[in-house]
Amino acid sequence: MSINRVNLFKSMLLINVTSTKDIPLKFTDFKQYGLPEPSSGIDAEINGDLILKFEDEDEAVDYIGQLEDLSSELNNKSSVQNIAINGIILAIRNDEFVQSYLQNK
Repeated sequence: MSINRVNLFKSMLLINVTSTKDIPLKFTDFKQYGLPEPSSGIDAEINGDLILKFEDEDEAVDYIGQLEDLSSELNNKSSVQNIAINGIILAIRNDEFVQSYLQNK
């Protein structure tokens, strides 16, 4: 008899979007603004900060494109929603794994 083992813990790319004075974005704000979720979902830190979940760096970069498209559709570039979108884009681009992926692409 053979036993097949399945890895139940698939590695994921988790990006924490920390709320700041300039970019006040918490998990609850993300839901309130109706922003699209990454396909792997979102979660909340214990302090309410937003965690974005991605299968890999390629998915994170695709999500940046989705957010940039949404941002370009907004009329008010100084709206809280647009500021939140730009904060999320910045957090993803500042991630060391995403930066390495983009440099090697």
